[in-house]
Amino acid sequence: MRSSLRGLGSELRADILSAKAIPALSAGFTSGLGLLVAQVAFGSFIFSGSLAPFSSQGVGLVLFGNFAACLVVAFASGYRGAISGLSPALVIVMASIATRVDARGEALFVTTAAALMISAVATGVCCLMVGRFRLANLVRFIPYPVAAGFVAGIGGVVCLAAMSLMGADPDWRAVPALLESPLLWKWGPGAAYGIALYFALKRWGNALILPVSVALAVGAYHLALATLGISGDEARAAGLLLTSTADGGLWPALGPADLVQVDWPALAGQLPNMLTLMLIAFICVILNVAGLELAGNQELDWDREFRATGFASVVAGLGGGTVATLIVPSSLRSKLLGATTRLTGLVAALVIGGALFLGDGVLEIVPTPLVGGILIFASLGMLDEGLMRSRRRLPWSEYGIILLIFVMIISFGLFEGVGAGMLATLVFFAVRLSQGSPIESRFTAREWQSHKARPVPDRAILLAEGEQVQAYRLRGYIFFGSVSPLADQLKKSLAGPSRPACLLLDFAAVSGFDFSAVSVLGRFLQTANAAGVQVVLSALSGQLRTGLERNLPPLVFGELLLEPNADRALERCEEIVIAAWRADANLTDKRRTSLLEHAVGDLERHLERQIHFEDLVKELRRWLTPHQYSADEALSGPGAPGEGLQLLLSGRASAYDSAGARLYQFIPGDAIWPADALDERATSVVADEPCRTMVLPSAARRWLEQHEERLALKLYSYLLAGRFAAESEADQEQEDSGSREESA
Repeated sequence: MRSSLRGLGSELRADILSAKAIPALSAGFTSGLGLLVAQVAFGSFIFSGSLAPFSSQGVGLVLFGNFAACLVVAFASGYRGAISGLSPALVIVMASIATRVDARGEALFVTTAAALMISAVATGVCCLMVGRFRLANLVRFIPYPVAAGFVAGIGGVVCLAAMSLMGADPDWRAVPALLESPLLWKWGPGAAYGIALYFALKRWGNALILPVSVALAVGAYHLALATLGISGDEARAAGLLLTSTADGGLWPALGPADLVQVDWPALAGQLPNMLTLMLIAFICVILNVAGLELAGNQELDWDREFRATGFASVVAGLGGGTVATLIVPSSLRSKLLGATTRLTGLVAALVIGGALFLGDGVLEIVPTPLVGGILIFASLGMLDEGLMRSRRRLPWSEYGIILLIFVMIISFGLFEGVGAGMLATLVFFAVRLSQGSPIESRFTAREWQSHKARPVPDRAILLAEGEQVQAYRLRGYIFFGSVSPLADQLKKSLAGPSRPACLLLDFAAVSGFDFSAVSVLGRFLQTANAAGVQVVLSALSGQLRTGLERNLPPLVFGELLLEPNADRALERCEEIVIAAWRADANLTDKRRTSLLEHAVGDLERHLERQIHFEDLVKELRRWLTPHQYSADEALSGPGAPGEGLQLLLSGRASAYDSAGARLYQFIPGDAIWPADALDERATSVVADEPCRTMVLPSAARRWLEQHEERLALKLYSYLLAGRFAAESEADQEQEDSGSREESA
């Protein structure tokens, strides 16, 4: 802790003496002034109506929360130049709490303030827990339409609240009355100022526009009052100027003695609204950190930002303030002005703290329409971001969700709007996901065979009867919206006279499933079992296996064949087809003869290669060393007993990749290279059954190259011919795979 403080002090001293000091003073001062004006407006709005007699104390409550958050986040955030403040979204919920506290007199203010302070501390503790246990990744993902609809809805509510604060009824039926002269003079100047301020900042983006325009607006307003002969007291009595309600400074708004006036039953009645405030604060933290990360083109440590915000909220709440979060435009301005230093946030905090601790006399000169204008300015920014910019980014289907949330928040409330948006997003996601087929590819044993090396007659049988095996590679998340179309497609393969003997379902690319998927798949497996079709399942997760076992009758589940990968599953299906062909007594001699005729050419080539192999072994015998392997013993790769080229005399061995998947199988007559000479995919070769090999050591092979060139050339010609044949077969399988994926 002490070393961290020393490091922070060294960093501040270095920044004060660097070229960043002047930009930090400029950015911090302008951001602080802008926040000061906005926070006064927000505090006046929250503590209006029945709480108007305590508006100064309420403004002090908001300003201290802003001061504490700005100061703590400036030092604790990973973004140098971070500025914090009260988000308009939080203002609406706080105002809702303020208007619903069931208490009277001073107990009303004390209870409301206690609710806001407790909410700040609780929000801070939750944020600290998220950051402490590194859970930010679990809460950072909010669908964009929901976030945009939330921002737009808050903007609409703030706009209506601003009109109400300036004495205008936001009901559409009262629109004609808004244009009458007495009422127009109440809300017109504020609305005009807010709209002009928004477009001026959007057009020029200068940070001085806000504080300078506020000074000019206040001066012009007081000049107009003087011209009309209206004194300050008369203006405050008429609601044209804010009224100071504090005896001294704005802070502390509450003292320890005031806590005895808290109406605890009324406070308990606000728990739902306090939880809503915490939820909205969470959403604001997520949206603001994401927005700053995107706008600043800088990757942030989300857990650190949650810890910084959490600590700031705890300090603000315990000190008598409200919750606050990052302010993206002000924080981004620090980077644009070259003020990426913690001094920027420190200067902004000092500006707010100066107004907070020096007194509240400044509040008495603030025009009420100015407060409404600041709120309209804030609402227009949120409406532009949520409604206008989103329309250019999103298709109508997703933009409709934003409009739904916007209307629901305006009509019913925040919770109802966000809830309806989340429900609509889930429905939209389910519909879109169900439109994508969970079948990645479909093939038969004629198109794609396993890596098991088979005799020529067996390969001929598979070419002739491969349609008896129908395989499906499944993908993605299988759920209630996609499993029914999948089951319908699988059932089509069972219909008609050409039903398969074996059905393979590969789950290697399936990321997950729900109970509906397990139930529907279970019913299909029972249908396949009743139809006499053997089902082979590959790469089945333990959870899916348990689900099927619980949903299927024991006899049906017992007849399923389960394999670890698609290659082994395809091998089982091939064996079923080959065994059925050989056992079929109805096959005519003509069909058997036709099959043998197709296999004659392959048999001749196989026998010719075997003869060459045996001749080669005889000529190389004086340099060869016999070696025997038991089943499951490594011939090459990790755990292999020796090195050198091995010529397989008997038995079978398989090559595997790093993931343990079989790539191909060696049969007698094949050559097995050492691990460093295998192809780039293979990492080991393991005996499938007892094997005998003849090993040609590397030294003997080099001696042959120097002294027996003819024999060495004959050896390499044989090896190249075998390698060329294997690669041609692999290329053909890859081409078949590509055509199958296109057809799927």
